[in-house]
Amino acid sequence: MRLSDFLLLSLICLVWGLNLVATRWVVADVPPLAYAFLRFALIAVVLAPFLFPAPRNLGLVALVGLCIGGLNFAFLFIALKNGTASSVAIAGQLGLPFSTILSMAFLGETVGWRRGLGMGLAFAGVVLIAYDPNTFGLSLGVAFAVLAALVGSVGGIIMKRMEPIGPFQLQAWVAMVSWPILLPLTLATETGQIAAVQAGGWGFLAALAFSVFAVSIFGHGMFYEIVKKYEVTLVSPLTLMTPVWAVVFGVLLLHETLTPQLAGGAALALTGVGMIAARPNAALRKLSALFREWTS
Repeated sequence: MRLSDFLLLSLICLVWGLNLVATRWVVADVPPLAYAFLRFALIAVVLAPFLFPAPRNLGLVALVGLCIGGLNFAFLFIALKNGTASSVAIAGQLGLPFSTILSMAFLGETVGWRRGLGMGLAFAGVVLIAYDPNTFGLSLGVAFAVLAALVGSVGGIIMKRMEPIGPFQLQAWVAMVSWPILLPLTLATETGQIAAVQAGGWGFLAALAFSVFAVSIFGHGMFYEIVKKYEVTLVSPLTLMTPVWAVVFGVLLLHETLTPQLAGGAALALTGVGMIAARPNAALRKLSALFREWTS
């Protein structure tokens, strides 16, 4: 990988990691579903020109959008409301093991012992992070992060059946199918949304703008450009910088505690995910080809 592309990918991962911490800060006071609704509503407005012409397989696009958009972010933001940014960032890495399992079940993917061991390490690491020795139960925040990773992985598998679609058009339609779902959910289950947003002031507006323009438009757009140039098996392990940055910013900005339990679980989980991502496999090659089609 060229140095310039590596530095760009590093910046993208830094932006993604910082956004997890910023979102954790926001949802401490703003209802999480309300914040998810506002994020997708703003994305829908900004990317509205990319909605047309509408894709032919609009029903499939809507299903994908619901999985990787509305449901995924609803679970993720609830996770950040109930857990630390550090633990949620690590648990979110289960998306790759889940994708591998789903590829085995629905795409006929075969897994060797190395990736099998990687999946075992990843799940063991997240269980270690989630376990609360005081209650002998599992952290609610980590549990919702695992749900978010699972739903997002389902969306990724369905996405492989879609016809080629541009990255910004995909994001536009993800937003368009997400905010109408999130709006009634926040109205039915949350209260005080307007007051919380008003109390958030400029800090809230800055975090919202950062999540839309820096994360969704710059981060995702530039990431697709990088995946166009390189195999996913090269790019995917490097994205493990994202949870590392989330842990660093969580400790520095939110004063989260880096406990031995979190550090040990993170080491196990990231090692396992790295083992999975580094092994060549048909599913990732297919995904790489799809990225190239979407962005050509």
